[in-house]
Amino acid sequence: MTIFILSKRCSDDNYLMQNTEYNKKIRNIAIIAHVDHGKTTLVDFMLRQSGVFRQNQDVTERVMDNLDLEKERGITIAAKNCSIWWEDVRINILDTPGHADFGGEVERSLSMVDGVLLLVDAAEGPLPQTRFVLKKALEAGLKIVVVINKIDRKDARPVEVLDEIYNLFIDLDAAEGDLDFPVLYAIGREGIAQKTLAVPGTSLNILFETILKTIPPPSYDLAEPFQMLVSDLDYSDYVGQLAIGRVLNGSARCNDALVCIKEEGEPMPLRVTKLQVYKGISIEQVDEVNPGDIVILAGVENVNIGDTICTQETPKALPRISVDEPTVSMMFTMNTSPFAGKEGAFVQSRKILDRLRKETLLNVGIQLESNETDTFIVKGRGEFQMEILLETIRREGYEVSVGRPQVILKKKDGVTLEPIEHLFIDCDEAHVGVITEKISNRKGQMENMVNHGTGRVRLEFTIPTRCLIGYRNEFLTDTRGTGIMSSYLKGYEEYRGDYQSRLTGSIVADRTGVAASYALQNIELRGNLFIKPGDKVYEGMVVGEYPRDFDINVNAAKGKKLTNMRSSTSDDIIVLKPVLPMTLGKAITFIKDDELVEVTPKSIRLRKKILSFQERRGSHRLKAQQNRAEEENDQED
Repeated sequence: MTIFILSKRCSDDNYLMQNTEYNKKIRNIAIIAHVDHGKTTLVDFMLRQSGVFRQNQDVTERVMDNLDLEKERGITIAAKNCSIWWEDVRINILDTPGHADFGGEVERSLSMVDGVLLLVDAAEGPLPQTRFVLKKALEAGLKIVVVINKIDRKDARPVEVLDEIYNLFIDLDAAEGDLDFPVLYAIGREGIAQKTLAVPGTSLNILFETILKTIPPPSYDLAEPFQMLVSDLDYSDYVGQLAIGRVLNGSARCNDALVCIKEEGEPMPLRVTKLQVYKGISIEQVDEVNPGDIVILAGVENVNIGDTICTQETPKALPRISVDEPTVSMMFTMNTSPFAGKEGAFVQSRKILDRLRKETLLNVGIQLESNETDTFIVKGRGEFQMEILLETIRREGYEVSVGRPQVILKKKDGVTLEPIEHLFIDCDEAHVGVITEKISNRKGQMENMVNHGTGRVRLEFTIPTRCLIGYRNEFLTDTRGTGIMSSYLKGYEEYRGDYQSRLTGSIVADRTGVAASYALQNIELRGNLFIKPGDKVYEGMVVGEYPRDFDINVNAAKGKKLTNMRSSTSDDIIVLKPVLPMTLGKAITFIKDDELVEVTPKSIRLRKKILSFQERRGSHRLKAQQNRAEEENDQED
């Protein structure tokens, strides 16, 4: 029996060796890093130096960040594909986001590649997202090329950063072979890469050569038919829905009859109408695609990320793309304020639901639940991901109302568990005291503190996700804009106790009208205003922040009564304090549980869930009676 098993295993190995081939004309890589470590800038110079652009062609900076929000915020939000040619080899490049909230984009990108370029800032070193993406790459068994970028910074410490990278690999239980990774040093904004710190580089040639030498070509099984894993989706007005993914085995041509295997396992027939591959930052049509190609396939309908496209004769599904579970949820509902429908084109709940469903198809990190009529629960990685989603749909003409982000709790053996973040803070020494105090008040626990002797300190904390919501703006104020804060999900731990997210109340308008300077002059003595003269207000709208822990109602539209009496100072111009524009990020983290954010294409307003003051007062009385009844029942028990 033992001899039979061994001989069978040997025959299987021989079978794999005989049937496994490599497409040596292709390399598939992803560039992964933390936010602002230079991924997109490096891709710019890879495109330029590989001959994608003409010598005199005018090319914008960060050409891969082609979304308006990406250009405005200077970050990558969605993963992008492009390709370059080097020594007759096509190198398909995937530029991935660097923010932890868009981890789903990274995870689906890694399903299409055989290796990664891990970019690390020469001064900041490995940060939370560096750890997250490296862990995913190691779990997928990908080859890794480490690039220590920005070695021209005055505070660069490439030698120490390389030691930190090795420690990170060891901490992530990397295999012995994974530790034997090539290391390059780069100045991304100048398009320079070099093997050592002693010998300056002049171009990215050494980077291209290292990619071809280190990253393995895509392998495929000669005996397997055509198989393609759908990793991304797009849409064309001419050919309809597009499926984007990597061909794992076999070949396909235009007009081939294939099937798409859904999550339920049911094959859905399709006919290939168009095949395209990436050429630089554009695409080109081809007649045939082969193993290892990252292709855009047209001719399929109702396809989802994770589906498998294969032949009708031998349908065989590939393992679906799996992503980490969401940790934050937010309530979306239709806009019911008195100003509903005045600024947006799409107000109906059905339109909002269709748009959110479309988002779940394009983004594997988003989940959608519909619990009540006209109310939808969207789950994601963090409040920043929710902010980007809201900003995107408001620019498309949608009006919605949303609640405060809520963390997703779990129950295990009767114990409540909550998501815990591993928080990294880099700040000046002078700000350590106030940061430590505020993190402690938010149920945070210090794990480590490192002083590099440059005047800046690296702090590490573990803190509940719910307590971290809304702290970013406060952190920037405390550090005068010089601090860097980032985190990643460490896991779930036992609930650390209640925390009051906001200790202030709201200043609420008691009637509909137009904000008047005379009224705001008196109201601003009571707190911070969110509106300015001339803004329209309605009953139940939050117009400011009250310093005490209860709400007050004001008449923001009250004007000065005119009389026949005049004095030398009666017509003085009223000067009010400047009002900072309300942003989505600040709004969704500022509101309380009984408040909503009204989001329209033109405005961001805060409001009470119950607009009428009389109804709010009645609900508060009813709640107080219920609380007293519960206390009395507890005492009797």
